[in-house]
Amino acid sequence: MSLGMSFEGFLIVSAVLFCIGLYGALARRNVLAVLMSIELMFNAVNVTLVAMAKYLAPAALQEDISSVLTGQVFAVFIITVAAAEIALGLGIVFAMYRTNESVDLTEATQLRH
Repeated sequence: MSLGMSFEGFLIVSAVLFCIGLYGALARRNVLAVLMSIELMFNAVNVTLVAMAKYLAPAALQEDISSVLTGQVFAVFIITVAAAEIALGLGIVFAMYRTNESVDLTEATQLRH
């Protein structure tokens, strides 16, 4: 009996995480909740990439060793982009709060004052 998850299990978990993040990004009005939902979607994609690298890359190992680390490299790249995105997003949230005294998306018609 194996204690690890199957490839399909990782894909199901990733799909559920992505759907929760998508719902949160579309249904929430708070900017911080939307940013957290986008981060959740990024993490769902990372789970998929690492699972593909774990389960699908060993078949390609005989051809090229660099194909084994492709999922992990893309996951690190996505984490880097997500960190930059959250830094810019928080800057926009602070500017929005300073001008509107709120972080509600319905009040975010413009940031210029």
